Amino acid sequence: MWIRPEVFDTYWRFAAERQRVFHRRAAGDPPPWTTDGIIGRHKFTNVYRAADRVSQYLIRDVIHTGPQELDEVVFRILMFKIFNRIETWELLTDSLGAPPTWDGYDFAAYNSVLTAAMARGERVYSGAYIVPNPGFGEARKHGNHLRLIERAMASTLPKQFADAAGLREVYELLLALPSLGPFLAYQYAIDLAYSPMVDVGENEFVVAGPGCLDGISKIFADTGGLKPAEVVAWIADISHEQFDRLGLDFRDLWGRWPTLIDWQNVFCEVSKYTRASHPAVPGVSGRTRIKQEFRRTTAPIDYRFPPKWRLPAERTAQTR
Repeated sequence: MWIRPEVFDTYWRFAAERQRVFHRRAAGDPPPWTTDGIIGRHKFTNVYRAADRVSQYLIRDVIHTGPQELDEVVFRILMFKIFNRIETWELLTDSLGAPPTWDGYDFAAYNSVLTAAMARGERVYSGAYIVPNPGFGEARKHGNHLRLIERAMASTLPKQFADAAGLREVYELLLALPSLGPFLAYQYAIDLAYSPMVDVGENEFVVAGPGCLDGISKIFADTGGLKPAEVVAWIADISHEQFDRLGLDFRDLWGRWPTLIDWQNVFCEVSKYTRASHPAVPGVSGRTRIKQEFRRTTAPIDYRFPPKWRLPAERTAQTR
């Protein structure tokens, strides 16, 4: 294994500083929240995937808001995550007169709302993921995704999710759906794991996404034969000692240490951060600048996390 020491240390320094920013914002402290010029200027996701704005909305306003029957919770998660855009969920809710439900689902109604939005020039998909068209014969991609959700819900898939022995089993069930590749299937498996219906842990395995692969390529000139998922697992194993080695005070998530998906997340963000901090270090993506600048939102996020994480009550999602 051949590590670039300066970039390796940047990984841990970035994680500690980005988490400090999170806690300062969560506490309601006024800006500036960091003296790091790169973090202060550019947009970086949180160390903890579940703390990001879209995941927070999913946990608080999708999973724990509405009927709590298995089919309804799974339907809401899939409907939200396929588009992965808060504005699309709220558009459906406003246009249909109520949040989406499997019991009240009607293809024509949902398809009409999304088609009209696109005709107005509105986006219905997030740019965070590339979501392939599953090709069910509908004229538009969103129609095919509605058909994909129909197929999943009309099968025994929700019950199979609930009965799954672990995260990998949930992942493999999702991977079997048309057009879902390994990275998307893993992301959706994590989203289902946030729910009370799917009782699996996040430390069973990880699937490295494109940003993570770029981050790994910058930190490791040679991984010594370790696969990307094994590199992420190794990072998780040595995390405590690395923060100690560098004298960094990493403030975890109110008692919850990062899991594999979170360390994967940090690799992705470090791949961006190093475009500014270490511009001479190449990555596999070939990207050389950070596109998104940080824009402060006026409304604070009421951070809420899955009850099964056993965080403090004021940070735990309540069913509505």
